[in-house]
Amino acid sequence: MYSNGDIFVGEVIGTALLILFGAGVCAAVTLHYSKARAAGWVVIAFGWGLGVLAGAYTAAPLSGGHLNPAVTLGSAVAGGTEWSKVPLYMAAQMVGALIGAVLAWALYYAQFAANAEADKAQPTLGIFSTAPEVRNPAANLVTETIATMGLVLPLLFFGQNQGIGIGQVPGADVGVYGSGINVLLVALLVVGIGLSLGGPTGYAINPARDLGPRIAHALLPIPNKGTSDWSYAWIPVAGPLLGAVLSGLVFNAVF
Repeated sequence: MYSNGDIFVGEVIGTALLILFGAGVCAAVTLHYSKARAAGWVVIAFGWGLGVLAGAYTAAPLSGGHLNPAVTLGSAVAGGTEWSKVPLYMAAQMVGALIGAVLAWALYYAQFAANAEADKAQPTLGIFSTAPEVRNPAANLVTETIATMGLVLPLLFFGQNQGIGIGQVPGADVGVYGSGINVLLVALLVVGIGLSLGGPTGYAINPARDLGPRIAHALLPIPNKGTSDWSYAWIPVAGPLLGAVLSGLVFNAVF
């Protein structure tokens, strides 16, 4: 089993990498004077997917590479993660998300300044956190719940597809993924979720991914940054957690 120290370090580093890549690609596509400006949704989806790949592969030997409170919660409901470890995972993921958001801001510091001075300055919250295209709290909550099930439920089944339980490979502790190749599959799964399910709300599917960078957006000295939209902030937290619980319950019902 993973030690508490390894869990914390692994999840902080892995989640920071995830957010650095994810917020980084959003900044690249959004901000003025970026070479990737207006590259589009497909680029964003692949950027986030590769962020999962980088973060999960890095963190997997230390913590299993959850990088997401919804993944941790779904795994706990399904019996793959000790409940006593859940708060530690989630705290580390939040810290990592904050760090990753700050790193992305530092990397694009000059572009943030130039963006504020541009004739048609682009809003910056979307670089850090999600927002719905149509603001309907009930519909937005349902979207995030279903999209998160699209992540967590397949992840829980990956181990079963190899004839093993979650993280129960003889002689190895491989966390929620079942095997190293499944990290790549999860990264591609995140790309697919972005392309297919991300249109309504921007697919948070990860409470730390949305809340940590939203806090960073509120605190960082970004010129003309506008609101951090706290009235919406509960949905990308509640929806993924609900989707995680439902995924774990479905998994238990089947196995």
